[in-house]
Amino acid sequence: MIKLALRVLLALSLLVTWQAYAMDGAVENLRETGKAFASVAREVSPSVVFIQVEKASGTEGEGSVPFDDDLFKRFFGDRFPALPRSEQPGEEQRVIGQGSGFVFAAHSGLLTDRTYVLTNNHVVEDADSIRVKFQDGREFDATVKGRDPKSDVAVIEIETGGMPALRLADSSRLEVGEWVVAIGNPFGLSNTLTVGVVSATGRTGIGINDYEDFIQTDAAINPGNSGGPLVNLDGEVVGMNTAIFSRSGGYMGVGFAIPINLASAIANQLIDAGAVTRGYLGITIQQLTPDLAESFNVEQGKGILVAQVSGGSPAEQAGLRQGDVILAYNDQPVSDVGSFRNQISMTPPGTRGQVSVLRNGRQETLTVTIGKLAGEAKVAQGPTQSADVLGLTVQTLTPQLAEQLGATPGEGVAVTAVQHGSLAARAGIEPGTLILRVNSKDVHDAAGFTSAVSDSSAEKRVLLLVRKDEMQRYIALRW
Repeated sequence: MIKLALRVLLALSLLVTWQAYAMDGAVENLRETGKAFASVAREVSPSVVFIQVEKASGTEGEGSVPFDDDLFKRFFGDRFPALPRSEQPGEEQRVIGQGSGFVFAAHSGLLTDRTYVLTNNHVVEDADSIRVKFQDGREFDATVKGRDPKSDVAVIEIETGGMPALRLADSSRLEVGEWVVAIGNPFGLSNTLTVGVVSATGRTGIGINDYEDFIQTDAAINPGNSGGPLVNLDGEVVGMNTAIFSRSGGYMGVGFAIPINLASAIANQLIDAGAVTRGYLGITIQQLTPDLAESFNVEQGKGILVAQVSGGSPAEQAGLRQGDVILAYNDQPVSDVGSFRNQISMTPPGTRGQVSVLRNGRQETLTVTIGKLAGEAKVAQGPTQSADVLGLTVQTLTPQLAEQLGATPGEGVAVTAVQHGSLAARAGIEPGTLILRVNSKDVHDAAGFTSAVSDSSAEKRVLLLVRKDEMQRYIALRW
């Protein structure tokens, strides 16, 4: 009995000792983590700048941070303080905006007579004057070297050299769950550091920029952080903070950063040429929904659908056709419209590539030569037919109606009415939309359309090819 008691006491003693050791180890791990974040701050902060811009807002505008635009309101809301502006009657009002940026070394290296700063286009767009302030208190006037609104990337320059540039990571190797640190000037509070993890990568279709491939993070990002760096624990830039999704105007745990691979590629073009040259294929593409994947006999999650091929485009010359499903580009699987679009846009014009497509159940490989992307109705009444199961009404194209819609008589039918809450309405079909094809049949008049829909009643699903504002896409409806 005594021996048993001694064993119990020994076990309890060891348990207490182990718990104390474990607690000390946990605290020590936290200390080391904190030191890592502090080390990142010391290394990165000297290269992060506060950017103040001034612009004319007109006589009736309201000041905001950075400016009173729809994009900013959508992602930051209206609840933030306005900065000083002119209040004298008859004077042109001036809006003061703010943001962040960081010193960027172009591929040609650092210069002795000037310094390039990478930031967001929306921070400096339409600015009449730009002032840059470093952590050590030095301030400089800056000018815009180049802007790219489609990606929301801009480069500004200051006439001084020797400023420390941040090291850039390979953002393609970034993984979900990695620690990241955001540094910037939220609400004008300079050199603020926030910490979080990578929540997701490759976010597209958010609607912030024309070209999107965002890193999503829960590191706190607020108004004024735009243009600042998102860095890893080695102090290397993995992204440029761009926006948050917020219903209150402040941080809600969802922030977005442009991957530095994309941002730096665009920045180097802006520095070299003052503009961005993008690759062009000449197709309209759309994501394969479950219904579309079933209609085209494609496994869900694989491939994207070619909805339209422009005449004379590189895609047409390569043999791509409407209804093809793109499975791979240069042997890399394709499953996301945004990622594929970005890949093509950043491919230098003249580059040859291999596109694998699924066509009528057979896989083919086509060789494409990337081109250069160029710079960037009331419906007349007539005889109609209703498709009640879809919730829309169509009419045959008269010469006048065809001219209004940019079509020719017999080229599809025009949608004249859509019932609220119907299948058609939920799919985004609107009055003025042209329906060109039902399943595999071209449609030439309203009666033919109704007949084709009726032929699909047994399967209770239909595949439509539609066109609106010169853009074609497929829509699969099921009832």
